[in-house]
Amino acid sequence: MDFDQILEKCGSAGRYQYLMILLLGYIAFTTTVHYYSQNIIGFVPQHWCYHEALANRSFEEIAAVYAPFGKEASCTRLDKIEDGRVTVSNETCQRWIYNYDFGFRSMNAELNWVCNDAYKARIGQSLFFLGSLIGTFTFGMLGDKIGRVRAVILANQCGFVGDFLTTYASNLVQFAIFRCISGLAATANYYLMFILVLEYLAPKLRNLAISGTLGICFCLGALVAPWLSVLAGNWRIYLTCSALLQLVVALFYFVVQESAQWLITRTNVEGAIARLKHIAHFNGREVKAADFEAFRRSCIVKRKMSNQPESTAGIIDLLRTPNLRRTSLLVVLTFMLTSLSFNTISRNVEGLGLSPFVVFSLFAVVVPPSGFIQGLLQSRVGRKATAFLAMLCTGVLSCALGVALSTEGAQSNVSLLLAFALPMRLGISMCYTVTSQFASELLPTCVRSRGIAAVHLAAAGASFVSPYLIHLGTKLAAAPSLILALLLLTASVCTLLLPETNNRQLPITLADGEAFGKGESMLSFDCWRRHDDDVSKEPVEEVKLHQLNGQQTKSETEAEV
Repeated sequence: MDFDQILEKCGSAGRYQYLMILLLGYIAFTTTVHYYSQNIIGFVPQHWCYHEALANRSFEEIAAVYAPFGKEASCTRLDKIEDGRVTVSNETCQRWIYNYDFGFRSMNAELNWVCNDAYKARIGQSLFFLGSLIGTFTFGMLGDKIGRVRAVILANQCGFVGDFLTTYASNLVQFAIFRCISGLAATANYYLMFILVLEYLAPKLRNLAISGTLGICFCLGALVAPWLSVLAGNWRIYLTCSALLQLVVALFYFVVQESAQWLITRTNVEGAIARLKHIAHFNGREVKAADFEAFRRSCIVKRKMSNQPESTAGIIDLLRTPNLRRTSLLVVLTFMLTSLSFNTISRNVEGLGLSPFVVFSLFAVVVPPSGFIQGLLQSRVGRKATAFLAMLCTGVLSCALGVALSTEGAQSNVSLLLAFALPMRLGISMCYTVTSQFASELLPTCVRSRGIAAVHLAAAGASFVSPYLIHLGTKLAAAPSLILALLLLTASVCTLLLPETNNRQLPITLADGEAFGKGESMLSFDCWRRHDDDVSKEPVEEVKLHQLNGQQTKSETEAEV
């Protein structure tokens, strides 16, 4: 009896699984608030150099005074203002007048990190992503060493500590260190929980239920993040709220069961059975002792078949065999391209002619539809076809936007920009979510946490280019969109080279991973294959397992006689 069979008896779509999906939704919500906090605290409101003569004037009057200086108006210090005539001072500006957007006092405004000091905020953001690189790899390793649950809790507590300490930062050194600590949780706090939930779910819940829940919770997070900051009115209060949301995750220790599949790869079969018994009790299922005994025997026999103990398997083992190596490298490349595109599109909320708070909200509204569309497509055409179609359509939209922006006057047309930006945000959300799930399912359980950590590490490295890609748009408006189109079309081709995972038993051991998807063609979509025998058919490894299991049973019977 394999893991999927015993899980079915314990309940693979019961109360416990729905509880896990809700907890994953909470993680998705807090992760979104935490991720966008880096953008929100660094918003730069409209500002002008302070002058006594402007102290009691309206913002419209101040803007009119500085209008002749164009882009340099924010950092130009005036010497005299008399009868509509102004003279420029040679001294550097030390104080500013801020027109706060919705009354929110950002970090840049409070610490006066504008003009010549604007680089300080960018250093903090760079350290945040450096922390993300370190945390992604570290917690991925810990996820396979100490377990998924402990790693999830530790990652979120790093986010809590980093955000809470940042509220006390008063200089660049403190800010950079604290943002680096906060960044440790930027990716790991979500994908580890995603892996844990995925390993306990029935195939039917991996589509619409999980995609719809994530879409709604990502939307709520993206909506709450900007307007929570407006409600707080100050970046320090906002970060405190973000920190407290992550502190709650510590309570997961008393609710969430450790991954039984991971325990099996650690040769802790009894621990896995104990977790499965708890799940069966929670789901109201009665499982016979003989079923657990059959599962125990299956795990022991399968471990004897393995050429290498799964507890010692590492990331390098993903590259030792040809099929698994090909799959792993394609997963890395596809997720790198998708992540770079996602970060560029979702973070580009300025320059669209509207308040960034409003753009954040508009972007958030399209996320739930993307989740439900993704879930429905995955149920009908499979994971592979869904990823391909999402990347292809988003790439075509990006190319069309690039062509439009190359025409005169398009850059100032707010309606045109939003008409392209919103569908692209919907499409890239689908691309990122389905690729993340696809990658988690393709890598074997024994190295899944470390493998996904390596995938996200490579994606985070690629995402470093994102700010520069956005900045390129200030020089060549069409360039970012055309580059994104090329990236997404390349990713769509890479997706065709991956095997389908929908309604398939996921690989647990390295041998499973090597055998998974062998012989599939580029166009072997789930909607085109026969379902009557494809899922139920036993792979070669299972046939060997049953043969060896039968031999062991026969030997035990002869010994008793």
